[in-house]
Amino acid sequence: MSQSLSMTGNLSKPKETSLSGVWLFIFIELLLFAGLFLLYAVYRYKNGMAFDLAASELSVASGVWNTIIILSGSLVMAFASIAIRKGNKMAALFWLLGVLFIGFMFLVNRYFEWKGRIDFGLFPGSEELARLGHGDVLFFGLYFFMTGLHALHLLAGFVVLIYVTSKVNSNSLGANNYALLDKTGTYWHLATLIWVLIFPLFYLL
Repeated sequence: MSQSLSMTGNLSKPKETSLSGVWLFIFIELLLFAGLFLLYAVYRYKNGMAFDLAASELSVASGVWNTIIILSGSLVMAFASIAIRKGNKMAALFWLLGVLFIGFMFLVNRYFEWKGRIDFGLFPGSEELARLGHGDVLFFGLYFFMTGLHALHLLAGFVVLIYVTSKVNSNSLGANNYALLDKTGTYWHLATLIWVLIFPLFYLL
């Protein structure tokens, strides 16, 4: 009996350690973006008028559309988690592929928005931006860095999602071992949260 309890305790340790690692990673990511948000707040306080004028160059409609897209992705990810818990492989695959498609739509929309700003010369290091003034340089520097960093996080999520989808398809991940899918979902929800915080900073304030 004691040996059985000992074995059960040993088996639970890797899972607990893995979950702790996920939450530690999320905490570090939140600290990183919290620092960037604080930096934005300081620069905006010192360059309020310039930031307001620079923000008017962005498309609010594009920002709203991306917000709707990424929120939809989190909802679909939740459906995938529910499906895998119920042992419904086909539904889980359907929802996971849906998340991948939605994430791709987000990145495509982000690409066209970046392209629009670059075509107008509103990107870090451009002569056009330098002529507008220090506040505009700070705004678009933060805009490209923060939205670019977020896009990189989304790309990393893509890679993991493709791996998870292949595991579900090969029956290596199912109703009895869905922890990896839950961790991936947590990461995806984190990316959604970060965008929901980025959106009002650059598009609405």
